[in-house]
Amino acid sequence: MNRSATPAPRLYPWQDRKGDFSPLKAFVFAGVFLPGLWLIVRASMGTLGPRQMIEINHQAGLWAIRFLLLTLAVTPLRYVWRWPELVFVRRTLGNAAFAYVLIHLVAYAGDLAWDIPKVVSELFARIYLTIGLMVLILLTPLAITSTNGMMRRLGGIQWRRLHRLVYPIILLAALHFFLQSKLGVTEPIVITAVAAWLLAWRLLAAWLGEARIATLPATIGLGIAVTVATAFGEALYYYLKIGVAFGRVLPTNFNPAAGIRPAWIIGGMVLAVVAIAVLRRFLPSKASKRTDRRASTATRKPEEAGNAA
Repeated sequence: MNRSATPAPRLYPWQDRKGDFSPLKAFVFAGVFLPGLWLIVRASMGTLGPRQMIEINHQAGLWAIRFLLLTLAVTPLRYVWRWPELVFVRRTLGNAAFAYVLIHLVAYAGDLAWDIPKVVSELFARIYLTIGLMVLILLTPLAITSTNGMMRRLGGIQWRRLHRLVYPIILLAALHFFLQSKLGVTEPIVITAVAAWLLAWRLLAAWLGEARIATLPATIGLGIAVTVATAFGEALYYYLKIGVAFGRVLPTNFNPAAGIRPAWIIGGMVLAVVAIAVLRRFLPSKASKRTDRRASTATRKPEEAGNAA
């Protein structure tokens, strides 16, 4: 008598592939809920302001693009930090980005009193809203195909091709965020700079290989280049937007009295990435060899590729 194959045990978001508890996955899984829970707490305390829905809309959109950037950052960081286990949290981060984009849109509809015809009209009448809608549309197939079952059905090659949509998605998301910013542009400039940093890393990795671009000298060099480009980009923005002389904005990066500049934030991120990379290089050699073996295994298995290419 033939016995039916035993189905694979269900793995929860806080478990690794063996079914053991993973502190890293548990930490990330809990973390993606915190912005939403904080919005619920603020709503219950009445601190969301007179237009609660629009505040939820703004905060959800902000966290959506942050989680998108973190999703894209997984691959560079797993090589630079020599931490291959990071690949296992990419799916959680990507799905969180999709969820917050949905909340972003639903809250916008709520601010318009759930007038669906008006919502649809606004989405196509305002270019930055149309771009935001494109982000949601492109993210949808990535979320749908993020399960192991869908990965097996599509096959590794087709799945990776589909999930390369994350690259135009992050560009569109940064543009949407930039265009809808009404007041300060520090955070939009930082978001754009981080997106450019991550995409530049991918391009260089495709050209030179991950091992070369993930070295400390290469990481520092690319970080310095992005920091300098951010300072020039901010100056160029103010010149094109309101006509402020290029030479007036650029020197503010050397003047603490001018406030925190976007280039400072990017520079701080570079220092943090390098500092963690240096610390992890002091791990025992046995642990390093073990993580290197896991990295090569994870690269070969499409089901471990996470939520984004």
